[in-house]
Amino acid sequence: MAFVPANSLRFHVQRLPATAGAAGPARPVVVFLHGLVVDNLSSFYCPLAVPVARAGHEAVLYDLRGHGRTERPATGYDSRTAVRDLVSLLGALDLGHRPVHLVGNSYGGTLALHAALDRPDLVAGLTLLEPPLSGAWVEKMVDTLSAAALSLEDSPVPAELLTLRLRKAANLTSIADALLNRTSLIDDIAASRTFTAADFARLDVPTQIVCGEHSELVAGATELARHAPRTAIEVLPGLGHDVLKENSGVLRETVLAHLEATAADAARTARVPRAGALVR
Repeated sequence: MAFVPANSLRFHVQRLPATAGAAGPARPVVVFLHGLVVDNLSSFYCPLAVPVARAGHEAVLYDLRGHGRTERPATGYDSRTAVRDLVSLLGALDLGHRPVHLVGNSYGGTLALHAALDRPDLVAGLTLLEPPLSGAWVEKMVDTLSAAALSLEDSPVPAELLTLRLRKAANLTSIADALLNRTSLIDDIAASRTFTAADFARLDVPTQIVCGEHSELVAGATELARHAPRTAIEVLPGLGHDVLKENSGVLRETVLAHLEATAADAARTARVPRAGALVR
C-alpha cells in the first residue's frame, strides 16, 4: 500500500505481486478501476484482486481521483482527466512499457473503455462489469447524484454515525458529501462523452462484459458486443447491477478464464504496440 504522485495528485495504490513463478511476459498486469462516489479499491480486493494475483498476474488497485484515500481536488472528474490520471499513474509505477489489462466495475468500466479507445497502445484487454455505456445512463446518474447531494448538504448523518461507532459508514458518507457538494463531479458527469457505434467498432482488444440479468445496462453492453468483434457478453441470471458483490464465485471464474484467454492471445499474436492519441 502506498501513495503515488501522478498527474499532480497523490493516489492511494495497492499492488499485489503475482504468485512466485507464475508471472510471465505474456501475462499483463491487471489494473482495477472502481465505481463512483461510495466505491473505492477495497471492493475488488477479496472478490477479484487476490485470486488474480494467485493466478499469476500482478494486480494494481487504486482509488480514483477524489475517492477513498486519494487526494480530492475541486475539479477534474471528467473521463479525459481520468484517462490522464491512469496513464500518469502507470508511468509512475513503471508499468507504461507494455499494455495492461483493465478491469472496470460500473463507472470504472466506462473509464476503462475510454482508456482503451484513447490509448490503445496501453491496453491489452478489458473486463467490464456492469459498464454504463449510454447517454440515458448519464442523465439518470446526474439526477441521482444531484438528489444525493441535496440530502447530504449540511447533514448531521456523518456525526451521528460516528456517535454510533459506525466509523466506516461515517467516512463513506463524508467522502460522498465532499465529492458531490464540493467538487465538479456532478457537472463533469453531466458533460460526459458518450459512446457511438463508431467508437465501439474501433475497439480492438479482447473484451469480456459481465452484466446481471435484471440490469438496465444489458442493452448498452449488447450494443457494444454487436459492433466490437472481439467482445463477448455474459449475463448472470437472477442478478441486477451489483454482480461484483452478489455472485463473486461465478464472476471470479469468468474473469480468470478471460485473463488466461487474453494472455494466450497475446502470446500467439505477439502484438506490435500501436500509437494512440491521448484524447478523442
